Amino acid sequence: MNISKTLRGRTATAVSLTAVLALAATGCGDDGSSSGTEGSGKGEITFWDNNGGPRTAIWTEIIKDFEKKNPDIKVKYVPIPIADVQSKYDTAIAGGGLPDVGGVGTAYLANIVSQEALEPISDRLEKSELKGKLVEGMVESVRAAAGRGDDMYTVPTSANNGALWYRTDLFEAAKLDAPTTWPKFYEAADKLTDAKNNKFGYTIRGGAGSIAQALDAIYGQTGITEFWDGDKTTLNDPKNVAALEKYAALFKKTTPAADVNNDFTKMVAQWDTGTIGMLSHNLGSYQDHLKALGEDKFAGIPAPIGEGGTRVQVSNPVDGLGLFRSSKNKNAAWKFIEFAASHESNSKWNKSAGAIPANTEAAKDPWINETEPTALAAKALTDGSTKIVDLPYYLPDWNNISKADNEPEFQKLLLGKVTAKDFLDKMADELNAAQKEWTELGNG
Repeated sequence: MNISKTLRGRTATAVSLTAVLALAATGCGDDGSSSGTEGSGKGEITFWDNNGGPRTAIWTEIIKDFEKKNPDIKVKYVPIPIADVQSKYDTAIAGGGLPDVGGVGTAYLANIVSQEALEPISDRLEKSELKGKLVEGMVESVRAAAGRGDDMYTVPTSANNGALWYRTDLFEAAKLDAPTTWPKFYEAADKLTDAKNNKFGYTIRGGAGSIAQALDAIYGQTGITEFWDGDKTTLNDPKNVAALEKYAALFKKTTPAADVNNDFTKMVAQWDTGTIGMLSHNLGSYQDHLKALGEDKFAGIPAPIGEGGTRVQVSNPVDGLGLFRSSKNKNAAWKFIEFAASHESNSKWNKSAGAIPANTEAAKDPWINETEPTALAAKALTDGSTKIVDLPYYLPDWNNISKADNEPEFQKLLLGKVTAKDFLDKMADELNAAQKEWTELGNG
């Protein structure tokens, strides 16, 4: 979850230059960089949920609780689909219409910070009841991902973790061991597949969000624990190329053909129909599986262990709440952030999502251990058994490279139109160039 110290001590040179270029491109208008005002602490504020739909019900409940406690403040809730959130922020920064408060994950935090759209919140946090009540690892992650040294631009609310969900009833019927290692994973994917009867061992993510899942699979298999080797990425290491070839070969052999277009909502819904053996997704889909299958038919475990005996996974984004610089009522907006990150609300939200709370008091609540997948994930992240490959969230171009630029390329890989080596070489070249530019501008 932590990003190495060599990536922490950054100057604002790169992000400042990016902001200047953004301003020059957009010209006049409310681009989000205006200072806004503190406001009266009353009236209406707008909140953008960065995972609108799956999290709408729990946010509606938290907003209702907040408005009951703060009758002079009304919260306008706007659900933004997770696949659209960065483009929505970029569009609003360029043309106006940013919210007062928004959900911001570390995967795209640097991009928004570089455009000067978020208010630094370190001073507010120092005077807040939240001081000393946030998990330090998550605090460090949002600091590092912003790329502004010790400045914080979001209040962390949760950390997710990848899980391998598997159908315990199907595994028992096939007399298969739990997929705790990569060899057992591949064995199960093969043995649980009966394509003629529409039964498959695995569902692979080919649509939006596919890159992170693929990176998890290749680094998990090879055991490579560093994303950078000097100034070059390890992404296209020959071992990773071989691992991706093996992983991508599952498509249409032990997975449904529809997987090439599936984002997480379609993938989860497909798995919950009950005809697929395994699914790689984070803890957030636990409640969906519980409703669809019942607690006795599935289980969720951390990433499989590699043949070398070590579990390796890529870092998962830390979610948080950001205060936007252009807000005309920062006092009211900050009250909402404090309330949402408080013990009761943070526990309520993370229990609903099946995620790991950022509030230290919420992280001690009994439900953490009552939900086995969450308990296992929390243990894996804290007991030293898991090696984390820290992804370069601090690069302003990271989200574009890992999503818009290469998700279509991953689909080509699945369809056999490009090789695993070509795919990884392309992405590696883009990352190496972004890292070089970022370093030359005085960072690192």
